[in-house]
Amino acid sequence: MRANDIDVLKTYFNESKQIVFVSHKNPDGDAVGSSLALSKFYEKLGHQVTVVLPNGIPDFISWMPGAEKVYRYDLQNQQSKRALDKAEVVFLLDFNALHRVGDDMQNGLEAYQGDFIMIDHHQEPDTIAMVTYSDTSICSTCQMVYHYIEALGQLDLIDSEIATCIYTGIMTDTGSFRFASTTSTTHRIIADLIDRGAKNSDIHNSVFGNNSYSRLQLLGKALTNLKVLQDCKTAYITLTHQELLDYNYEKGDTEGVVNYALSLKGIVLAAIFIEDKDQGIIKISFRSKGSFSVNQFARKYFDGGGHDNAAGARSMLTLEETVSKFLHLIPNYKQELLVSYEI
Repeated sequence: MRANDIDVLKTYFNESKQIVFVSHKNPDGDAVGSSLALSKFYEKLGHQVTVVLPNGIPDFISWMPGAEKVYRYDLQNQQSKRALDKAEVVFLLDFNALHRVGDDMQNGLEAYQGDFIMIDHHQEPDTIAMVTYSDTSICSTCQMVYHYIEALGQLDLIDSEIATCIYTGIMTDTGSFRFASTTSTTHRIIADLIDRGAKNSDIHNSVFGNNSYSRLQLLGKALTNLKVLQDCKTAYITLTHQELLDYNYEKGDTEGVVNYALSLKGIVLAAIFIEDKDQGIIKISFRSKGSFSVNQFARKYFDGGGHDNAAGARSMLTLEETVSKFLHLIPNYKQELLVSYEI
């Protein structure tokens, strides 16, 4: 963080404030972890805190400390709006543009008259915050929250609950520490979080060791639907609305499925296309290895974005039309894909 931003923040939070912590729609471990960790940190400093998320927390991270107190903007709309109306400052965590919270909540945030503080690691942040802490080289927003607390000279306030939230966010956003964005600094932070009470084995089991039977059946269906374009080092998965219904889909059940496609030998670009009839869109996740930027690809063609090797997107076309568009585009990038990643 910049030294002048640290000075501004120290002065700004000298007196007790009403603070709301917000993250993106369909929150993942990093979104929930950063929101809960920072809310607990400021609560310990004597501030009034509320976490408001656009919609529900997936079951596999619903056990996190403080998750039971989170307001859902979609279901607890009045309570959420009251919290925002009273807030003197709103933290925007793990997203960098207001449209990422969904239309209804976006309207509420755009009408908000107080201050924003943004902490995020995605590319091309909007200039909407009083203070923006943006660093695309850092693996997760939760690691940035750790650095934020460190910059304020308050690491001693990280207790076991805060450590657990930060650990979970880092672990999930790094694919259990296997992605290239995981640095030696990340591992040193993880060691410190364990020392401060994060129970690494319990966290891993809570996230990855509590699959429902139907989720594993859905995973099997997704892998059955896997297609490979070997000459372009590309693999993709489709899931229709009916297939989701057939396997009793619950929020979070498709988390990480795209990584199975990326795990194939010789594959450097992976995608999953999921039909969401409730929203009237096709939800897309892209993953890549090496130099091929799925962030740029998603931004250019599918109204998305994220990181160079991990991005989300959406399509207003049908599932068949979306996949057809993807298949039409990929040959144009064949040479880039062939040289993107070498072992």
